[in-house]
Amino acid sequence: QVQLVESGGGLVQAGGSLRLSCVASGRTFSSYTLGWFRQAPGKERGFVAAITSGDSTYYADSVKGRFTISRDNAKNTVYLQMNSLKPEDTAVYYCAAKQGSIWNSQPVKYGSWGQGTQVTVSS
Repeated sequence: QVQLVESGGGLVQAGGSLRLSCVASGRTFSSYTLGWFRQAPGKERGFVAAITSGDSTYYADSVKGRFTISRDNAKNTVYLQMNSLKPEDTAVYYCAAKQGSIWNSQPVKYGSWGQGTQVTVSS
């Protein structure tokens, strides 16, 4: 298990950008698959993006072309660059980690979670 701490959320106007960061503890960060999920009020937590230990990336259709996930193993950090933000992107964003190199869009497959960071996009 790793400990995860997100940062970078905030309030932004529609069309704007934010970059979320998630710093992990532990010496085996590079072997984990990392994901970003989000949860809006009254909705289930949903998949946003994932990056495997081999740097393959996967995105939800709703963010494809606007969001970019990346990782810096030297800094034990995963990023989510969010561009062209829309009001419907408003949610609490969580980073998560799972052991191994196989990505998954199901939250239950991820064993470690951060505390979440709020992203609010105004129209």
